[in-house]
Amino acid sequence: MESILDSIRGLMVPIRREGWPFIAIAAVLTLLLGLLWQPLFWIGVAVTVWCVVFFRDPPRVIPLAPELVVSPADGKVSSVGSVPPPAEMDLGTTPMRRVSIFMNVFNCHVNRTPVPGRVARVVYTPGKFLNAELDKASEDNERNGVVVDSAHGSVAVVQIAGLVARRILCWVKAGDDLAAGERIGMIRFGSRLDVYLPMDAAVLVAEGQQAIAGETVIARFGGGDDPGPVRVD
Repeated sequence: MESILDSIRGLMVPIRREGWPFIAIAAVLTLLLGLLWQPLFWIGVAVTVWCVVFFRDPPRVIPLAPELVVSPADGKVSSVGSVPPPAEMDLGTTPMRRVSIFMNVFNCHVNRTPVPGRVARVVYTPGKFLNAELDKASEDNERNGVVVDSAHGSVAVVQIAGLVARRILCWVKAGDDLAAGERIGMIRFGSRLDVYLPMDAAVLVAEGQQAIAGETVIARFGGGDDPGPVRVD
């Protein structure tokens, strides 16, 4: 019996606590709509299932080699280039490597830090809600930036609200020590993350590639021994 329960638990993906109110509201509305008209019930079921999928928070196996930079989000690599970081990040005007990852409404939206280090500052900037795939969204949209002081220099992760997103959540603050792949926040509902890296970082992903938060290696700094992957719940 215990082995059966363990198997069931293994199939169940954890859900972020921030999602339970949305899931509960969707479930209640589904029941009410079903009393009015049966087809509405099945539409409600689909919406409820989507809420569960959106707020899932699966464990990830994090590569811990200190020279690796892991993806901070699930989604599609929408752009790779070299641009100056946002002014509010206080990282100067010299171009940095930028990797942008677009999350659609079906991706897991839990964001993770791409490198280990200490949080230097967290900066929230109000703005618009343009399509997050547009390049100008980096400057015009509502966003929240996290600057991490790593062994290889300052690395910035910018959470950018999208066309549907209306709430950016950040769970870290200045002074926090982070391990690579540690959860730092999430965005509701469809958005983008920009990662700014020092110019000596070698980007290892291409536009259009799918990335997995905490697992996909998006860049590499230098040599070093690889201690192997570790599962982070």
